[in-house]
Amino acid sequence: MSFLDVINIVDSALRISAPLLLASLAGLFSERSGVFDIGLEGKMLASAFTAAAVAALSGSVWVGLLAGILVSVLLALVHGFACITQRGNQIVSGVAINFVAAGASALIGNAMFGQGGRTPLIGGAAKFQDIEFIGAETLADVPVIGPIWSGLLSGHKILVYVAFLAAPFTWWVLYRSRFGLRLRAVGENPAAVDTAGISVAWLRYRALICCGILCGLSGAYLSTAQGAGFVNNMSAGKGFIALAALIFAKWRPMQAMLTCLLFGFLDAIAIRIQGFDWFGLGELPNQAVQALPYILTVVLLAGFIGRAVAPKAGGVPYVKER
Repeated sequence: MSFLDVINIVDSALRISAPLLLASLAGLFSERSGVFDIGLEGKMLASAFTAAAVAALSGSVWVGLLAGILVSVLLALVHGFACITQRGNQIVSGVAINFVAAGASALIGNAMFGQGGRTPLIGGAAKFQDIEFIGAETLADVPVIGPIWSGLLSGHKILVYVAFLAAPFTWWVLYRSRFGLRLRAVGENPAAVDTAGISVAWLRYRALICCGILCGLSGAYLSTAQGAGFVNNMSAGKGFIALAALIFAKWRPMQAMLTCLLFGFLDAIAIRIQGFDWFGLGELPNQAVQALPYILTVVLLAGFIGRAVAPKAGGVPYVKER
């Protein structure tokens, strides 16, 4: 395998892991506040459909992005109303959001466009374009530096850069800001936060808004950056993979980024080995190749992460003492 092959694999890994990272950070905000969110998948799917549909109708990817984020935040607030205000079961609420998003996106998509739930193909101003860094073409032929600058760092959609900047920003928010300190405290001991005169419900609602924004970015990336429109169930379980990455990372942002990158790297390798003749025994079935990154990610992480302990108040509705 040449140096250029490695650069191409890492480049693909960055693109693949970007939506997973955004969704994983979304779950981090929610679960650090004590609200478990199984509905990451549903919010991603709803955002992907809305962003693509609005972008196709308006001709502007930015309008589509804002619409996707808005729908995702609304679903996050619905989850908050059910779990925080009404003190409902957080798992049931999240699963319900997943079912509603999957059914509604196909139903509304078919009613609007008559393409079996798909949206029209988008392009031009309705789709995010690659960002080329200054000097990328000039340095392309320079050994080592050229492939890294022009082939690895340059040429991604803006949401890829947003995703990998969001990880250190989330770390700063959680560990260096007042909001982050309160967020971590309310996920561990909401009664102590309430005693300090801070509204537990409002703090958790703000965490869910952050979750909705990040899920909106993740879903919009799928349909307006990585793809060129919406297709049924295009999130394909990425919300659950992001949730698993968050647990493997022990609810820490930088470790979540590395976990998502690991999955993206293995997925990129799996794509490259399709059709490869293994020691003269023939090709692996496509199903085995597609399952390979999932299996290897679980095996590698399960052997190294140790015990993952969730926030102590997670999943438990807070009842204010009178």
